[in-house]
Amino acid sequence: MIVSKFGGSSVADDNQIRKVKAILESDERRRIAVVSAPGKRNKEDQKITDLLYKCNSMVQKGQTCRPVFNEISKRFVQIAQKLHIDDVKISEKLDDIRCMIDAGRGADYAASRGEYLSALIISEFLGWEFLDAQDVIVINQDSTVNEATYKKLAEKLDPEKNYVIPGFYGETEQGVLKTFTRGGSDITGSIVARAVNAELYENWTDVSGIYRADPRIVENAEVIPELSYKEVRELSDVGATVFHEEAIAPIYGIGIPIVVKNTNKPEDPGTKIIDADDVKGPCGVSARGGLSRIRLRKLMLFKKYGMRHALLTMLHIFGIRPCYSLFGIDSIVWFFDSKMANDSVCQAMCERLTKEFGLDSITVDHGHAILGIAGGEMDSSDVYLDAAMTLRENGIDTTFVNYGSSDASVLIGIKEEQAAEAVKAVYNKLF
Repeated sequence: MIVSKFGGSSVADDNQIRKVKAILESDERRRIAVVSAPGKRNKEDQKITDLLYKCNSMVQKGQTCRPVFNEISKRFVQIAQKLHIDDVKISEKLDDIRCMIDAGRGADYAASRGEYLSALIISEFLGWEFLDAQDVIVINQDSTVNEATYKKLAEKLDPEKNYVIPGFYGETEQGVLKTFTRGGSDITGSIVARAVNAELYENWTDVSGIYRADPRIVENAEVIPELSYKEVRELSDVGATVFHEEAIAPIYGIGIPIVVKNTNKPEDPGTKIIDADDVKGPCGVSARGGLSRIRLRKLMLFKKYGMRHALLTMLHIFGIRPCYSLFGIDSIVWFFDSKMANDSVCQAMCERLTKEFGLDSITVDHGHAILGIAGGEMDSSDVYLDAAMTLRENGIDTTFVNYGSSDASVLIGIKEEQAAEAVKAVYNKLF
């Protein structure tokens, strides 16, 4: 059996959904489809999920979301009509959803309805059975999958039937609807693939695989033919967006291969992701921008038991969850997504940390990026030397080099304004 997940670009309108049908019907092993909410139809368009989040935000501020929700309704009704599906039924569902958003059901409920409606429409168009993710996917409070999920899926899925399942959401053990992190439909697909012990998990998108570098930055960047689970996680963590890094977790150690393919060019081979040893040498380069940096210092910091944990706990109170860390004998450097805290929050946090922990100094600055080079045996190669020298030759300043902590990546701190230039320079040197 093959589990096929289709991203937002693959279900953006009726024409794309017809391509989905052709792909599914071209191989009888494709028995389960996991679908996202409709994405952008063009560069000026908006994703349905973004509009749903906007609706919830407006309601929370005491504003009416009706004009924005009307855009959502128009889009879904138009898709249904063009696919010759009963649009009255879809309109009724949309009315119910708007009422629930107006009643304050929250961000997770609002955001999940794009996948829900997408799956309803596609299941009817295909003549396949609709299976609501809320009935089978159990999500923990930390947004990881609960093991009870696999038992529920085994009980619900009939191997003789075909199913369409909405991605991105499920419910907690307490029965409260909850979403995964953004892009979480990849995770749903991986969960379902494990539950049925699929021979292959397909991830259909609008590009022909995972590139060695962002093709918007590097013209004619190569598609990577094959990656290990570890390598794709490393690339995703530093900005490669084709495949969600958390989607590896459900099938890690199970050995189910993944292939990333193009809905618009299904004949292209794509990128295969396998549970295997990394091939020696670099496979790709990416950069993650939009980061801020916290630098704090206290004499004998690491002699004080539990200090690091206490500091992290305080950061969490201010809504900051670091994504990268560096440690010295008397200092800590943390990088975090700049969207997590504005300047006033950062100032309040610094004052609180200084008071609570008697810090010698603490600063927060913005405009940082992390350049990542992924590959096999990176801890025993000269890739980091080549990369560092190339960056220097191109006048790109580095703030740190993290080499050796992972055998599958080298991380280099750079300024966000130089991120694209850095990716291009390192790509041209290594590939």
